[in-house]
Amino acid sequence: MPISAPPDPPGQTQAVIAEALYLANLLLLPGLAFIALAILFRRLDHSVPPLAVAHLEQTFSASLWAGILLVLVNLLIIVLGGYSGPATWTLVIVYFTVCHSSLVMLGILGLAKAMAGQCYRFPLVGRKLPFDCRRLRPSRGLL
Repeated sequence: MPISAPPDPPGQTQAVIAEALYLANLLLLPGLAFIALAILFRRLDHSVPPLAVAHLEQTFSASLWAGILLVLVNLLIIVLGGYSGPATWTLVIVYFTVCHSSLVMLGILGLAKAMAGQCYRFPLVGRKLPFDCRRLRPSRGLL
């Protein structure tokens, strides 16, 4: 007798799509993927499963933070002498090494959690998880 896999939790597909759009916004299609993610976020209503709500809220919040960080780095570059100044490349390298890479790694972890059907909260930049999501299969790790 073949062993069948358990059914996917409700909202898992939307959660995976949200995490994939977040990563696409950071890596492949900045702006376009954010617009798609914003449209999904605006369409949230009470009928969406808690798993999808959690991942949509987390990815939208993290995308906003990524945009804010990018604007702040650009303002700092302008204040420190413009794009031809000596500090420009130092700031760009530090930003991409620390901030951007961290946001990408959090997105990869969020995608893994979405594919596993688990709720996930982004550290520092994430929003509070919906109450219903806390009762779903909890994550057993540190993150």
